[in-house]
Amino acid sequence: MSAAVQAKAASRLLLSGNEAIARGVWEAGCKVAAAYPGTPSTEMLENISLYPDLYAEWSVNEKVSLEVTIGASMSGARAFCAMKHVGMNVASDAFMTQTLAGVVGGLVVAIADDVGLSSSQNEQDSRFWGRFAHVPVLEPADSQEAYDMVKEAFDLSEKFNTPVILRLTTRVCHVKAMVTVGERDPRAVLGFKLDAKRWVMTPANAKSMLPKQIERESALRAAAEVSELNVVDAGSDRRIGFVTSGPAFMHLRESFPDAPVLKLGFSYPLPVKKIRAFRGSVDQLIVVEETEPLIEAELKANGMLDVHGKDVLPRLGELTPNVLIPAIYAFRGEAAPPASTYPKIDPFPRPPTMCPACPHMGVYYTLSRLRKRVQISGDIGCYTLGAGHPWNALDSTISMGASMGIALGMDKARSEETKDKAVVAVIGDSTFLHMGMQGLLDIVYNRGNVTALILDNRSTGMTGGQNHAGTGKGLHGEDAPRVDFVRLVEALGVRPERIRKVNPYQLPVLFKAIRDEIEQPEPSVIITDQPCVLSEFYEKFKPYTVVDKDCTGCGNCINVGCPAITVSRTDIKKRGQLPDVELKFTTIDTAMCTGCHMCVESCGPKAIVPAASVLAQ
Repeated sequence: MSAAVQAKAASRLLLSGNEAIARGVWEAGCKVAAAYPGTPSTEMLENISLYPDLYAEWSVNEKVSLEVTIGASMSGARAFCAMKHVGMNVASDAFMTQTLAGVVGGLVVAIADDVGLSSSQNEQDSRFWGRFAHVPVLEPADSQEAYDMVKEAFDLSEKFNTPVILRLTTRVCHVKAMVTVGERDPRAVLGFKLDAKRWVMTPANAKSMLPKQIERESALRAAAEVSELNVVDAGSDRRIGFVTSGPAFMHLRESFPDAPVLKLGFSYPLPVKKIRAFRGSVDQLIVVEETEPLIEAELKANGMLDVHGKDVLPRLGELTPNVLIPAIYAFRGEAAPPASTYPKIDPFPRPPTMCPACPHMGVYYTLSRLRKRVQISGDIGCYTLGAGHPWNALDSTISMGASMGIALGMDKARSEETKDKAVVAVIGDSTFLHMGMQGLLDIVYNRGNVTALILDNRSTGMTGGQNHAGTGKGLHGEDAPRVDFVRLVEALGVRPERIRKVNPYQLPVLFKAIRDEIEQPEPSVIITDQPCVLSEFYEKFKPYTVVDKDCTGCGNCINVGCPAITVSRTDIKKRGQLPDVELKFTTIDTAMCTGCHMCVESCGPKAIVPAASVLAQ
């Protein structure tokens, strides 16, 4: 058990925002927590699962995780759901309805925005959901506030009969700070009470709840005006005052320590009266918000037309000091002070790549050999890297599970240039269970001519190797029922003759399987079955090395993409051949090599051999 779990009341701990939220969720008496992993939100549930006296699960997707916590809330238990920003798009159907029905036990939904796109396909501002769903939004600026606000969010939820959004960003989720913690406040589970007019959301029942939602929002707006989470940080330089929320406050305070700042912790409903009073105390007002101009637009809609915001500051990325300082000085018509100087570092470019022996590499190496014959629809996961060098073997990546539907669309919208090309969809095991099954069913139902590659590496690899319904392990590592992908795919309607399970390390077998299936005039599925090299299921083999005298420098092994293989240039004169000629030869880092054998399969001159055999000579 971690030190954070064992800590007693008034302990001070060094915690990330995600760890602090987990502590606050437990102390608030939460009974049920659910999530689907996604950076930067993943560690919330991972840490919650370490605490006693509550139930935590990895759900198959964000919609299901929210529905689990809604069910717990309806049953009178406090419940918590976590996801990254794009996950809320998946969960929004259930969320939008539940904002009408309300809660019994407090229901808190933590949404982690990836400002700056460190690991996401878009930069989404989740504060919109507060306005869209008419629910309160709390925005912590650091770990201590994350801990405090998640507890406050449960109280607000029950007081105002509403789900509450805790909006975070990567900067809060992953940065550590000292946090003063307390002890758990156990809460009784009240139990589910029959109330069909409330819980059965027919149009008639939902319509009757709309006036209550409007009344609730008015009450929340009044609460925001007096909330202690919205505070003025006074300053001596009254030329410009700032309104901000979340971690942008930290950047702002570092950049302009003497400026007055109204920091919004309870940012929606917006406390317009409080902001208007603050506006009267400064010469000019600038809204500093990441990323969309929500506060700015709402203030202008309320008649505060002299407010500045995105006319001064960028609309994308983090508003760090190196962004804020030059922008605000330029607004004041002043020259910005010289930036801090650091030694110039020009690192060698290192694009992201897959791990040594990653089973996905064999798939993309094979697809790259068939590149002229196929269109390839990709998905979200480690295997998205297949779009890069040396494979260049993906044509699209849009969202979780989208590879299937997009592949069907490609099949149904063929042009003269693509009429003879096969359509391939590539998806991982966790992603297939998350949102890909429906797409494959649609391909079968609508008689699409698509070959789906399900890359089963027994891991939610991209977010840290979490377990899921296809790994045979639960959240705590306990044995759990494991999905049989062959039987599942067959149940979705793919004919057994068109389902293959292959070892992706066996490149000739994989090549033949893909080549044969793309020639079929019906849906087919190929399932690869080697675990992620970082998972507990992976078995490492003995490493390989290159015999220099046999290597011709053909580069086939390099095209597999394994980072354990590197290129060295050799002067041929040293090998007794023609002068003034230089060739490329490969070497294998035996410390990195796990003996997967893919490079051996690609080597024509058979120059790659077990390292032990060379050492024995």
